[in-house]
Amino acid sequence: MTPGSNIPLSAARVAVDVAAPVRLDVSGLLLTADGKVRSDDDFIFYNQPAGPGVTYRSGGGTAPDAIVVDTTAVPPGIEKIVVTASPDAAGQTFQGIEPTATVRNADDGSVLATFTPPRLGAETALVVIEVYLRNGAWKARAVGQGYANGLAGIATDFGVSVEEEPAAPPAPVAPPMPAAAPVDPRIAAPPVPAAPPAPPAAAPAPAGSGKINLDKGRVSLQKNQTVSLVKGGRPLLSQVKMGLGWEPAFRGKDIDLDASVIAYGPNRNHLDSCYFGKLSILNGAIKHSGDNLTGEGAGDDEVIVVDLGRIPPEATGLVFTVNSFTGQKFTEVAKAYCRLIDAATGEELVRFDLTGAEPQTGVMMAKLIKQFSGEWEMTAMGDFVKSRTVRGMVKPAAQAL
Repeated sequence: MTPGSNIPLSAARVAVDVAAPVRLDVSGLLLTADGKVRSDDDFIFYNQPAGPGVTYRSGGGTAPDAIVVDTTAVPPGIEKIVVTASPDAAGQTFQGIEPTATVRNADDGSVLATFTPPRLGAETALVVIEVYLRNGAWKARAVGQGYANGLAGIATDFGVSVEEEPAAPPAPVAPPMPAAAPVDPRIAAPPVPAAPPAPPAAAPAPAGSGKINLDKGRVSLQKNQTVSLVKGGRPLLSQVKMGLGWEPAFRGKDIDLDASVIAYGPNRNHLDSCYFGKLSILNGAIKHSGDNLTGEGAGDDEVIVVDLGRIPPEATGLVFTVNSFTGQKFTEVAKAYCRLIDAATGEELVRFDLTGAEPQTGVMMAKLIKQFSGEWEMTAMGDFVKSRTVRGMVKPAAQAL
């Protein structure tokens, strides 16, 4: 296909995959006659993979990601589904990495059409293909429209709310409010096995931000307190687990929060982010347990395993975050906490309970900083941020290191 050309669709279910020499984020937007989404629910991507008649399909890093459209299930009033792509690496353009979109019969995989947008340069996001309804028949059109301001530019153009803003100064702690009805939960995933109940509470760390170590057993941190991961005079360099958990407040509905860890270099430069869409980073030194969609039950909702001894030298800071993509605020969450566990023994080493809440969609829970001596220090944070995704946490977390 060439830009602007179209074909009739001979299959009711089609898949549009977009391939390139680098990893791409592929998304789909359901648009009405005015060219806008009805709500943020019509933005389909890795963090919200299912909508009416449209689903996101991950290639798992070995095959291209795809948007699958079942034209028989697209709701009335939706006249167009646009398929977009952007490089996964922040700030990367399409210069020299031409993407190719392939429209397939989703049932048998047969190719209906291919399209490679020409003359790309500074674009960081593209509307590649659109599947649209014309005179009662579904067609596909090659578009190739580029944006220099990334996926946020596309989302804004089509009416999706974009909340990626820098962290605001800390505000007074707000009292818990009755939970608002959340949007429909996303597709189900196996729950993370519940951890055993927490051991009896240990004495809290001394007042102030003074540094302590693990010699006296489990440490209970308060906000801004730091513990040195040293035991018996030796730095802890074994495998640890950061467990993060939460419960709905006021017997509310399921709370779907996403735990992540962001890795930085010595100049606060972003190296990589580990979250449910990217379960392993830094050559496997950090691994994520996978997404938990409800927060139900006792124990950790999501677990991130960190092999301190295998962290590469260029990674000197880790920030652990929790986000609410569906937009529920942390005033609707109860019992949010993080805890550091010795992976070999299951012993809880450090715990931080988030006692305050703000009506925001993201929170930085804790950070691990590598010292010149080679030891790691953990600091409790509890700083709230207006961001529904880990991407929006990268800048404020860097500032907090």
